[in-house]
Amino acid sequence: MRQIMLDTETTGLEWAKGERVVEIGCVEMVNRTLTGNDFHEYLNPERLMSADAERVHGLSSEFLADKPKFAEVAERFVDYVRGAELVIHNAPFDVGFLNAELARCSMAPLEEICTVVDTLKMARQMHPGKRASLDALCERYEINHAHRTLHGALLDARILADVYLAMTRGQDSLDMDFGAPEIALPNEPLVAAAPCAVRVIRASEEELAAHRDVLAQMGCAAPW
Repeated sequence: MRQIMLDTETTGLEWAKGERVVEIGCVEMVNRTLTGNDFHEYLNPERLMSADAERVHGLSSEFLADKPKFAEVAERFVDYVRGAELVIHNAPFDVGFLNAELARCSMAPLEEICTVVDTLKMARQMHPGKRASLDALCERYEINHAHRTLHGALLDARILADVYLAMTRGQDSLDMDFGAPEIALPNEPLVAAAPCAVRVIRASEEELAAHRDVLAQMGCAAPW
């Protein structure tokens, strides 16, 4: 199975208001093994970066000014993800932004070229009532994320790969934890069962004599 961990960074939070993608990071996994065939692009969003977004990912308008526009990498991106299963944390956010970019290029949405798995939805189902951010999942599964001081699409995609493998480790491990409930032992001390009467049936004199005859034929003396 070919899976792609995907993350994006953007100029803001709402693609419907014209915010744009500024970074795409993808990490390829085949049969649950990272291949090193990654996809990473910084993009010129053709608009100014919001201050709030820059504080999240650190990408400035000046840094992105000479980067390619999405239309310049669109076909290469689509060829890369085609037929794969995209694994995304909070998929509606990234898919919404990428579909808006694809629509500007008159290209089909992601759902028509690949499938999508949302690890945020998975985490909420697996750990109801618990925090489900990427940082929270790193802490829960003991994944080192100390280097994540700023958001970054490729960095987050690589962290997501570790998180996803930890979340789904039962698929490739015999050491599975199915969450079976523990059996409560009674608080009362164990009491030995009362001995039951055992019926003893002794051999008759005729049976003993027959047995002695068999032993004699074998050259053995009877023990009684």
